[in-house]
Amino acid sequence: MAHKLTHLSAAELARLVRTKKASPVEVVEAHLAAIQKINPAVNAFCTVAAEKALAWAREAERAVKKRVKLKALHGVPVAIKDLTLTADIRTTFGSTLFRDHVPTEDAEVVRRLKAAGAIVLGKTNTPEFGAGANTVNKVFGATRNPWNTALSASGSTGGGAAALAARMAPLAEGTDFAGSLRTPAAFCGVLGLRTTAGLVPKHPAAMPWHDQSVAGPMARSAEDCALLLDAMTGLSGKSPLSAPAPWKSARDVVAKARSLRGLRLAYAPDIAGIGVDEEIERICRNAARDLRDAGAAPEEIEFNLSDGRDAFLALRGEAMVGNHFDRLERIGELGDNLAGNIRAGLALTASEIARAERKRAEIWHRWRALFERYDALLTPTAPVPPFPVEKNYPEVVEGRRMQHYIDWIGPTFLVSLAALPAASVPAGLTAAKL
Repeated sequence: MAHKLTHLSAAELARLVRTKKASPVEVVEAHLAAIQKINPAVNAFCTVAAEKALAWAREAERAVKKRVKLKALHGVPVAIKDLTLTADIRTTFGSTLFRDHVPTEDAEVVRRLKAAGAIVLGKTNTPEFGAGANTVNKVFGATRNPWNTALSASGSTGGGAAALAARMAPLAEGTDFAGSLRTPAAFCGVLGLRTTAGLVPKHPAAMPWHDQSVAGPMARSAEDCALLLDAMTGLSGKSPLSAPAPWKSARDVVAKARSLRGLRLAYAPDIAGIGVDEEIERICRNAARDLRDAGAAPEEIEFNLSDGRDAFLALRGEAMVGNHFDRLERIGELGDNLAGNIRAGLALTASEIARAERKRAEIWHRWRALFERYDALLTPTAPVPPFPVEKNYPEVVEGRRMQHYIDWIGPTFLVSLAALPAASVPAGLTAAKL
């Protein structure tokens, strides 16, 4: 029974709890058993809150027996990224500076998930303060890809993606600045949704007006992703960018989707101009073409935003300085990726920041013009397959040497530059079954 429970969707688990065919305790125990068995090889969870999760599960079980009205995620386990505050559960941000940090309050998104009935299993691994597209840090080490533990799960929500793929959790919360929900989803074969800025309130936040960094859901199916999104969204007076969702229920929208007929889709193979692995591009192109069977007619186009690269790096540097302003005197204690980002931001001039903002505006208008013709753009999330976990990043993509550790995720950060929503969904398997 335990093995079966970890292989069910979050929606099905919620249904079983609601109909008393499975208890919250059974569901949580099954996932904790999976963590105990699988996590040592994968290192997706960096902190497991087993006792708290079981206590919450027993509370949830009592609520079921009392026949109170149950929320959408009642009794369903969720994994929380180690960048997101969790009351009384260690939150390290993947940094030695916060190795033993235990917050006294939940982040707003965690509070909402608990209010929806979800049960927090623990924290998932992340690079230091999310600065990296390979999930490794000096506190917990590297998270490995469940499909091949010699390879990277990507980052920075690599722990969440790996936990989902290994069926240690049915749902995972994450964040996305340059692609942190999307590239791990691509590497691990799950779904990651970068949300519209303000849709999921971010609190606390050092830079609450920053619209490129967002929180969002990760799951193994579109229905589960929408179910988690519904629990995250809603107006909040704690976030200046907070906005209401344009739907009553994202899950209902997904459930009612039957055809893509009439949807105007475009396919662009390389929006970052850095090249894409031939096998990956072929898989994605074929997946786009296969949508014709669902009523869509994707049109292949050229759409190159590579000139936005320097603007993103500049604005990322500015944001890094802002987010770590109270730690600047300890920059020498930070990892190379994060320290490098901060130093790059400190070296910026006002005119360089202004130039980056002007380029960002130009890039946004090019996206706007595209969406006047099309409803959605399809493009490969990651230009390379999972690489060895020991590497910080792939130095070469299709014969082109990358200048910076995040250059290879240009396909995702050029979406973030315009503060647009985007999702990564599985399109197929490589010959190596990745």
